[in-house]
Amino acid sequence: MMFRGSLKRKLLGVVLLTTLVAVVVALGAMIAYDLRAYHRGWVDDLNAQAELLGRTTVPALEFDDARVARENLNLLRLQPRIRAAAVYAPDGSVFATYVADGAAASFPKMPPHDSVEVEMRDLWVFKQIVDRGRVVGVVHLRARYELYDRVVSYAGIAFLVALVAMLVALFVSTWLQKIVTRPILDIEAVAREVVAQGDYSRRAVRISADEVGSLAEAFNNMLREIERRTEALEASNIEKAREVEERRAVEQEVLRLNSELEQRVLQRTAQLETSNRELAVATDTAERANRAKSDFLSSMSHELRTPLNAIIGFGQLLEANNPQTTEEQKRSYTEYILKAGKHLLALINEVLNLARIESGAVSLSLEPVSLMEVLADCRTIIEPLGKPHSIRFSFPPHCGFGVVADRTRLKQVLLNLLSNAVKYNREGGVVVVDCRLTQDARVRISVQDTGAGLREEQLAALFQAFNRLGQEAGTEEGTGIGLVVTKRLVELMKGTIGADSTPGLGSVFWVELPSAASISASLDAPAELPVVASDHRDESVRTVLCIEDNPASLKLVEEILRLRSDLRLLSAPDGRLGVALTRAHRPDVVLMDINLPGMSGRDAQVILRNDPRTTDIPVIALTADAMPEAVSRGLAAGFFRYVTKPINVADLTNAIDAALKMPP
Repeated sequence: MMFRGSLKRKLLGVVLLTTLVAVVVALGAMIAYDLRAYHRGWVDDLNAQAELLGRTTVPALEFDDARVARENLNLLRLQPRIRAAAVYAPDGSVFATYVADGAAASFPKMPPHDSVEVEMRDLWVFKQIVDRGRVVGVVHLRARYELYDRVVSYAGIAFLVALVAMLVALFVSTWLQKIVTRPILDIEAVAREVVAQGDYSRRAVRISADEVGSLAEAFNNMLREIERRTEALEASNIEKAREVEERRAVEQEVLRLNSELEQRVLQRTAQLETSNRELAVATDTAERANRAKSDFLSSMSHELRTPLNAIIGFGQLLEANNPQTTEEQKRSYTEYILKAGKHLLALINEVLNLARIESGAVSLSLEPVSLMEVLADCRTIIEPLGKPHSIRFSFPPHCGFGVVADRTRLKQVLLNLLSNAVKYNREGGVVVVDCRLTQDARVRISVQDTGAGLREEQLAALFQAFNRLGQEAGTEEGTGIGLVVTKRLVELMKGTIGADSTPGLGSVFWVELPSAASISASLDAPAELPVVASDHRDESVRTVLCIEDNPASLKLVEEILRLRSDLRLLSAPDGRLGVALTRAHRPDVVLMDINLPGMSGRDAQVILRNDPRTTDIPVIALTADAMPEAVSRGLAAGFFRYVTKPINVADLTNAIDAALKMPP
């Protein structure tokens, strides 16, 4: 800690504080000793008087003569500090008493032995009267205890003594400071003048032979050394200035000679510049051609893998000829292979056009395109890619928007975003596709995943070539050029592309394209996107959505409902996606866990209850919070039933059956 203030004040504070501590300690010791001696002397005096009274009162006690005892006690009036006295009989009764004027006349019970007590400002003494080895009574004296008055008197004296000592110390300190601090202040004054004026010839006066004198001598030696080095530096600067002048003259001569050479160099330079320009043009042309070839090959590797994966995968399933595979499933596999093959053929037919993306000469056929048709084709191709990782897809059931775009390029863009959403998703994740009309009458198509998400610096470099969504080399297959090609294709279709992401929650990639007039529903595309690509919905099968983040709990619900052929199970790992799936699929019953990551089950239930599209869907709480107040609070909040964990199969089945019986 640094103590502020001048050196004088610090020395004065040290002297005064030291003096005060010494005086307090000395006076405290003296007062404590005197008060202790006073207490002992006063107790001994009262004991002696009590013993004397006891001896003179023995005859009165023997003959039961209280008058004689009182006369003996009345002699205490000659002792003004004694306020009361009493003689007790052997049975403890008061035999005779004495009370001074103005004193209290109450007496305590006789104690069983000799004692000395301090009661407020009185000193009580009890002394047994012993005659021939037996106790014949007790003498009690109560005297004024003046120890407190003595303490107050001593405190006043101590204050006066301390004040006088501090004044003396102040005087002595002032005198000593002239001896100790004056040389130091002189050195400080010389140092300030040297800094202000730059005169290193000044010297401090040495007026003592102690450490302060040594400090002054060391300070003077330092000034001598600085003065010597300053003079040497000035001499060196003069010499360098002379050398600079000589060099300047030489440089002038060199410049004259160089000017003669410039004319010759200019002629050769003009020839070299012409040659360099021709070489730069040729090099740039070669580099652009090489970059275009590399980007083309990389993008082809990325774009061809998606349809090839569907073709090879379903071809392997057909080749396996599994006995459990039905004819309907085989026809479905064949349909997937045909659609992926058609898409692959379209890409091959456009190879030359893709190679011209870098030069901006790619040809597009912009026309009104039905998003419903494009999304249906993309779903058929992309859903098999998510099955090995248990990734679920949520496509909008109704999408009547039309956009002005190239159909093949639009499908290529969406397949690229969907394949990335699968590739960078987590096991058991969800991909949500949505389309809506923006305020500026453009159509926004968004693809949302539940992967690890991207940081701000990763988002900034997202659409750069060979950037693979921030993944380390070797962790995901692909060239990292897919998003670059996608961005350029979107821009060529007069659209924009962007992304938003939250680390730990996932990413949303969106594309905005010019809106076309609403396309009639009489087109060949289906009126509604299918909920499951490979399933044909049976009206007798009811849908149950389980929103649960614990895999073991979700697996248990799946096994329970697997026994019910009239129920179909969907699942979501968190409340936010659960709300999205409820709005998209409108299940018959929702099983909602309470403690969900991000959005809690209670918050999700409030959103569903307040949404006109989902307000009539019964929501059953499925949670481990089994406290009575939690059950009451959940039912009051609007949950249809409150089923606690560990799950009772009968309770869960009964709750689902009751919910299914509710009128729509």
